[in-house]
Amino acid sequence: MIAIGGAIGVGLFMGAGANIAKAGPSIILMYALAGVIIFFIMRALGELLLYRPISGSFAEYAREFLGPFFGYVTGWTYWLNWVVTGMAELTAAAIYVHFWFPQIPQWVSALTFLVVLFGVNLISVKIFGEVEFWFSMVKVTAIIGMIVIGLGVLTLGFSDAGDTATPANLWSHGGIFPNGIGSSLMTLQGVMFAYLAVELVGVTAGESENPEKTLPKAINTLPWRIIIFYVGALAVILSVVKWTEFTAGESPFVYAFEKIGIPLAAGIVNFVVLTAALSSCNSGMYSTGRMLRGLAKNREAPEAFGRLNSRKTPAIGIAVSVSLMGIGVVLNYFVPAKAFEYVTSVATAAGIWTWMMILASHIRYRRGVETGRLRKSPFPAPGGSTCSWIALIFLLVVTVMIGINPDSRVCLYVGAVWAVGLAVGWQFVKQHHQEPAAAEPAPAPAPR
Repeated sequence: MIAIGGAIGVGLFMGAGANIAKAGPSIILMYALAGVIIFFIMRALGELLLYRPISGSFAEYAREFLGPFFGYVTGWTYWLNWVVTGMAELTAAAIYVHFWFPQIPQWVSALTFLVVLFGVNLISVKIFGEVEFWFSMVKVTAIIGMIVIGLGVLTLGFSDAGDTATPANLWSHGGIFPNGIGSSLMTLQGVMFAYLAVELVGVTAGESENPEKTLPKAINTLPWRIIIFYVGALAVILSVVKWTEFTAGESPFVYAFEKIGIPLAAGIVNFVVLTAALSSCNSGMYSTGRMLRGLAKNREAPEAFGRLNSRKTPAIGIAVSVSLMGIGVVLNYFVPAKAFEYVTSVATAAGIWTWMMILASHIRYRRGVETGRLRKSPFPAPGGSTCSWIALIFLLVVTVMIGINPDSRVCLYVGAVWAVGLAVGWQFVKQHHQEPAAAEPAPAPAPR
């Protein structure tokens, strides 16, 4: 449920509006293409998780298979990813509040949500899990309801949109690629942002009660979630309302239900997308605390970040992360119109680095299995390292597109500054860093 909750956030509910305006109906194909790559990444991660499940796994695997420097960079960059994503989710949540209360300043709403979610994460892992479960249930139920209502409009023709709702809207207004294939491919940065957080199952693996059972189930159901929640939902929405009516900065789901004209439906959908934003931010706070704790345990962050409070939560690490998420509140005060665009591009670049490290670690792991140094995982990825290479090349192409697109290029400047900061930090860290022993084959499970 945490994987579902993290993945269904503002990237789909809000970011899809800008992507639809750029790519038209072809955005459905872009989400499907990216979904295939995400499945390759998740199966690679799944194989590593069943080989050695551990909390903070991305950095741990990079450390084991690529070296301590890559573990250090991956841990801190994934932390940055979720801090910045938290800023994006808070920004989106504040925009959604404007739907009901336009008089409330955007920064006030963002600050309020930040404080409330911080409190939830400090209480206990159990409370966090319960809150995230219900957040996810609201989103899953709502998306299924949206699809059902949309199909009803298409087949029965009821509502204000019934006369113009038709599957032909997917190709009748300039074709499937109305702005050209190039424009469609340029949306991949925004599309990949929508998939950030599916890898959260890796962060939670060390705290899962039965990872051998729950992790394969969570990963193997990913294709169905992508088909239903992303491809299916967008296909229905774009059939009900033609793509030319959608704009950036507005949730296509809220607009579609306003167009349908069902009383209170737009308000209900706005509540759902608000829940989605808060859910994803909640997941991010959970993740950042665990990543800082993992870094502290490896002497790559201050020792205080590794301490647990009486409720078994890394309170200091979470507090530091939340304080930096407060930068998002500042952005909402000074540049509310640009805040979402700035932070999503930075989050995507950081997320792509994390995915690339997962894939590179998987490739090195498979090499170790083939040479007999490491034991086989009980959950091998289909296609082995070949699919990991395909996904790795795809992510490199997306990175090039981010650099070409002037709207997202700012993240590369931020990335350059971040790289310099990490390089300087590493000079201090490696003085106290204990080199890990060479990776030994993991012990075989005891016979049952």
